[in-house]
Amino acid sequence: MGIRTERHKARELATDTLYSLDFNSNLPPTGDWDLFQGVSEEEEATLTEDTKVYASFLITGTLEHLDEIDSIISKYSKNRPIEKIDGVDRNILRISFFQLLYDKETHPTIVIDEAVKLSQELSNDVSFKFINGILDTYSKENR
Repeated sequence: MGIRTERHKARELATDTLYSLDFNSNLPPTGDWDLFQGVSEEEEATLTEDTKVYASFLITGTLEHLDEIDSIISKYSKNRPIEKIDGVDRNILRISFFQLLYDKETHPTIVIDEAVKLSQELSNDVSFKFINGILDTYSKENR
């Protein structure tokens, strides 16, 4: 598996985990929680160590900066309050903003492309345009 494929799988895993926590009203998580929620032990066993490490980085980093990230999403989603954004889309945006703010090794274009790809795979047919618009606007204003 190439690094791009592993990173994509890590982003997918992070999205699934944050969505699960969000869906169960457990953001930020309280008490003990499974880092890779929604993934069976068998599925987790097939993941490479690099995928697990990068997914962990995305999950914990996003959770550590959740208030700041949600504030930025709210600022750029002028017509849709954050609580009205689809849960999958909201968590794709959260991970993407964490990367834009704190993962200086990943170019903003890659972050946006990956967010669009995740949205096309995990969400509805038009969400990717919404996600692309918010991330692109933020990226252009903050270069």
